[in-house]
Amino acid sequence: MHNGIKLLTGNASKGLAKEVAEYLGIPVCETTITSFSDGEIMVQIDENVRGSDIFVLQSTSTPVNDNIMELLLLTDALKRASAGRITAVVPYYGYARQDRKVQPRVPISSKLVADLITVAGTNRVLTVDLHAGQIQGFFNIPVDHLYASPVLLDYIRQCDFKDLVIVSPDAGGVERARAFGKRLNASLAIIDKRRERANVSEVMNVIGEVKGKETIILDDMIDTAGTITQAASALKEKGAKKVLAACTHAVLSGPAIDRINNSVIEELIVTNTIPLDSKKEKCKKLKVLSIAPLLGEAIKRIHEESSISSLFV
Repeated sequence: MHNGIKLLTGNASKGLAKEVAEYLGIPVCETTITSFSDGEIMVQIDENVRGSDIFVLQSTSTPVNDNIMELLLLTDALKRASAGRITAVVPYYGYARQDRKVQPRVPISSKLVADLITVAGTNRVLTVDLHAGQIQGFFNIPVDHLYASPVLLDYIRQCDFKDLVIVSPDAGGVERARAFGKRLNASLAIIDKRRERANVSEVMNVIGEVKGKETIILDDMIDTAGTITQAASALKEKGAKKVLAACTHAVLSGPAIDRINNSVIEELIVTNTIPLDSKKEKCKKLKVLSIAPLLGEAIKRIHEESSISSLFV
């Protein structure tokens, strides 16, 4: 790789950054991140970055606000250190679920976060599976929006399922599930549910034939796992032979791990956009796939100013 490229990370994505650095054949740039006793975050870049092409890899996952602040402060430090170009690599973009006003007097939080990242000094954003694709338009800088589907598809093909059905857990995910199923020559089913309030859902019906079939529930993220576990139960009640689940972002907050462990889901296939080391120990159903090669290849092509459209699968 060109000597001008440098990869930095905050505390959110150290493991993933190490894998990406190995793919690129470069070290992770040395940084120091500390906190004052009152919780203020302080960062320092420990290497010369003047004129360099910088990639800051940081998922804005739990603790969301601390990780966003680390990303902003790292970016500001790089800008003031005369970095040549700063690309924010955000595998998981927090606040993405708040992308519009769904009731009076609420913020559009994902737009605010986009403004903060831009104003901090970011020149470009690289992200994976935004919860709402239109968030790309919240930025006034270039956004490269990757999809983790090639990583998930490769693993599912290796499993050699018979008579597979891809299941969308709600109406909003039908397009994703249909595209996924098309690549696997699998049929489609839809869970018709009614959400009473945030993080609480009730499965109403299964649309499609699942009796005697192997099923995979596909979503972009799993948070408290209420939707996915209720969907799995509904599929089993309809006679599904096997129930698995797959997603890009395994948020897995609150009661998620217990719900998955106690559910009929046989395996939960996820990627490492969010660190999962501690959760893997608690949930033996987790199968974690690495997106490091996908991110590494995108970073390489951005640095070389070559096309990355072939990665938008």
